[in-house]
Amino acid sequence: MKSTVMENMENTVRQHGCAIALKEKSDGRWQETTWNEYYRQVRMTARGFMAAGLERGRGVCILGENSKKWFISNLGGIFAGGIPTGIYSTNSPEQCQHVAGNSRANIIVVENKTQLAKIKHIKQNLPDLKAIFLMKGQDHDEDVYAWEDLQVLGEKISEEELNRQIQAQHPDDCCTLIYTSGTTGNPKGVMISHDNITWTSSQLIKTINGNHTDQIISYLPLSHIAEQVISLHAPVIMAATTWFAESMELLGENIKEVRPTIFVGVPRVWEKIQTKIVAAGSQNSWLKKRIAVLARKQGLKAGYAIQDGKPKPLLYTFFDKLVFSKVKEKLGLDRCRLFVSTAAPVSIDTLEFFIGLGLPVTEVYGMSECTGPAVVSLPEPFKYRIGWAGPALSGTELSLTDDGEILIRGRHVCKGYLGNDDATKKTIDTDGWLHSGDVGKMDDNGFLKVIDRKKELIITSGGENISPQVLEGMLKAIPVISQVVVIGDRRKYLTALITLDNEKIEKEAKTAGSPAQNAESAAKCEKFNTYIRNQINEVNKALARVQTIKKFIILPENFSIEGGELTHTMKIKRKIIHEKYEKQIDSMYA
Repeated sequence: MKSTVMENMENTVRQHGCAIALKEKSDGRWQETTWNEYYRQVRMTARGFMAAGLERGRGVCILGENSKKWFISNLGGIFAGGIPTGIYSTNSPEQCQHVAGNSRANIIVVENKTQLAKIKHIKQNLPDLKAIFLMKGQDHDEDVYAWEDLQVLGEKISEEELNRQIQAQHPDDCCTLIYTSGTTGNPKGVMISHDNITWTSSQLIKTINGNHTDQIISYLPLSHIAEQVISLHAPVIMAATTWFAESMELLGENIKEVRPTIFVGVPRVWEKIQTKIVAAGSQNSWLKKRIAVLARKQGLKAGYAIQDGKPKPLLYTFFDKLVFSKVKEKLGLDRCRLFVSTAAPVSIDTLEFFIGLGLPVTEVYGMSECTGPAVVSLPEPFKYRIGWAGPALSGTELSLTDDGEILIRGRHVCKGYLGNDDATKKTIDTDGWLHSGDVGKMDDNGFLKVIDRKKELIITSGGENISPQVLEGMLKAIPVISQVVVIGDRRKYLTALITLDNEKIEKEAKTAGSPAQNAESAAKCEKFNTYIRNQINEVNKALARVQTIKKFIILPENFSIEGGELTHTMKIKRKIIHEKYEKQIDSMYA
């Protein structure tokens, strides 16, 4: 039976009203919000938005970091009949204008004066804008309201009027907009319905056995559907508690305080945790290092045994008590039952590192256009295969075209792109299949492996089709390499742009006999380049001749969101990188 977001929240409030819904730190202490209070504030915010001029079907843009007020603004917008839309906090004023303009936003909620300045810069270009709400602080402009003003505004709209707005909504109505990462061109607004959200969240809860005892930490951008489903919408259905991380810098400390039962990270987060564990382990005594090596071997054997439904090695329990349990406790993951990587493929090296510590990081594959998850891997026999995204989420159909493109069909497939019928028709065919743009393969057990983006496949001048992501994953297994972009489309041979892991440069430089101490000096050092060349040659030995990396350039700094090379979900923007480093690329083919 189909339902709306409002119906699900009302049901949870009836059953768990006095339980804790949200936890957020203030003045060094975690402040708790019950489901009853959460629901009350959502309804009051909805009434405040209506009083400020929110019309049904118009945008409610939210520009800020993960917080209780972000959640309340989102749900308040939905209750009031608006369509909430997250804007990445790092977006420029021009990018904010595109999202707010495309969604015809009546209301924009901003976190602070810094974000407010962006909206003030562009508000003359937003004819539908009625009001701006400031989460923190006050402003003198007449159309800018403090967060506290919502209470006063809300009293102008009766509870009955809000109820009529809630009852006028249907499960197939558009509920929220998610703007795609925009690796090429302006982001498109993905129209996601109530049914998309409630069905997907419910299927995910059933798959992971989620319930009201679960503890989740919210820290990934809420403008992305994966974070919304995991930390906002699924908890609304299962009555779990969501904690808000203070910042990315304090995430490690916050995890220790929260001790989440489910933890979701993008590959870059898992790679950073891996680096910290390795750095900490390097300070241990010879004996502890030797024990760690033996433990990891047993952990790796156990991981592969579990995925095949075989018993764990006899010594696994011993090393679990001696090593693995202590590592989990130090990380704050001692009660975590599900470790998830999403948004992009994660390297085999990283997966094997964690499984060697008794932390099986499983993968989830999906996209905004199917409300997040389509394929979910679990740390259980026959539901997990290292390097594969896993089997389809219950209720999801998967198929591959002749050229390997992944097709998805189910109740989680979106309504299309806002105001862009041509793009909708190209993406969702008349039979309801969502054309992902990703290339994959499936095994006999229905496990999906994502190989590459269809448009990112390299076709060499010799006509060979090559997947850059596969090669990049192999090169990232070289310890000091942080990020890689393989080049070669319509070229005679393959090359690579490489960035380095700053925390590993000094140690690797000593091994190479190089005086380099940072990425900039390493990029210029002949000895360091020779050292990397030798390691790339080892990788090349396992490749066909047309797949080998002939030349490379070490860049003096990492790719970043701020530099424009990464999306907010840490995906590579290949077009931008090709343009930004055009001279370096051309020099490798001179």
